[in-house]
Amino acid sequence: MYYNKVEICGVNTSTLKVLSDEEKRSLLLRTKEGDEGARQELIYGNLRLVLSIIQRFTGRRENLDDLFQVGCIGLVKAVDNFNTDLEVKFSTYAVPMIIGEIRRYLRDNNSIRISRSVRDLAYKALQAREELMREKQSEPTVDDIAARLGEKKEAVVRAMEAIVEPISLYEPVFNESSGDSVYVIDQVSDAGSSEERWLENIVLREAMLDLSEREQKIIRLRYYMNKTQMEIAEEIGISQAQVSRLEKGALNRIRAKI
Repeated sequence: MYYNKVEICGVNTSTLKVLSDEEKRSLLLRTKEGDEGARQELIYGNLRLVLSIIQRFTGRRENLDDLFQVGCIGLVKAVDNFNTDLEVKFSTYAVPMIIGEIRRYLRDNNSIRISRSVRDLAYKALQAREELMREKQSEPTVDDIAARLGEKKEAVVRAMEAIVEPISLYEPVFNESSGDSVYVIDQVSDAGSSEERWLENIVLREAMLDLSEREQKIIRLRYYMNKTQMEIAEEIGISQAQVSRLEKGALNRIRAKI
């Protein structure tokens, strides 16, 4: 589904079925009894779940068809390993399974090289995580994973962090209803920067005079006082998307002036 399209991997996403909790429960029970037709219906009836999850990864310039197929693998694993004896919603179990499968795919295609020992420990930790999820039908803690592997918690954390794919500062964090995106860089503040240094570096004083009172306040709060856009939005009483628009417009005029 490339934004305006409704087809992904040959599937018309607008026609995907949505199952009720009762239907899922019934299909899961039939699947556990070996009903292949119920299994297929359950998988197809949860494709919208996969579709919603892969939207989180659209900022990585990955092929959505590929991500959808990988997500479906995670869905199939969730269907085959779900324990119907526990009072847990299927989606609660399936979502981390699908996300884990996608992250594994992204990790394996990562250009950053990690030492084999660290990668091996990370893979063992992921495998232990899946085993614990099957047993508990819930997300295990790092302590649980470390205990299962007989490793120190710190070593497991370092290994897991090492295989996390780095994200761009310009990756969208979320989109507002107005269609404006908020990016990672919009959430970052710099406590090491000062007003004087910033003004000296970009010769800003005169250019600031051409801004509106609100724009000047946003620039002062953002770059002089090192506040995030969310903090500024709360202080001024507008949305973060509006802060983002005003900041970018002000900076463009400042650059043109300079």
